[in-house]
Amino acid sequence: MDHGMELKGCVCRIKNSAVELFSMEEDLEIDDEESWDLFGRDLRLKATFLYIDLSRVISCCESEEHKKALTVLANKFFYFMDELGDAVKSRSVPLTQVCYGDAAHALREVVAALVPSL
Repeated sequence: MDHGMELKGCVCRIKNSAVELFSMEEDLEIDDEESWDLFGRDLRLKATFLYIDLSRVISCCESEEHKKALTVLANKFFYFMDELGDAVKSRSVPLTQVCYGDAAHALREVVAALVPSL
């Protein structure tokens, strides 16, 4: 497979996953156990795809400086995703909303930093 095409596909999936994660904000008014479980599973699935694609993009960076910057931003994002996962497990809507905001902000930074990767 063409290396450039694979990288473009990863960036496209990252951006699509980001849009999906941003749209989940509307789902934060969770009121039953099944909705909490579904929200948590959806978060874990999106985080898994993001992890795989971000890992590929970072490993393909030609500039060491850009690689380090993306790594720092990605680590920050995944830290906040872990915090969000813990908040979902606690079933606290206010805590989940705060953690979601932190994770969404970190993801926006990651997506903004991807532009030089193309």
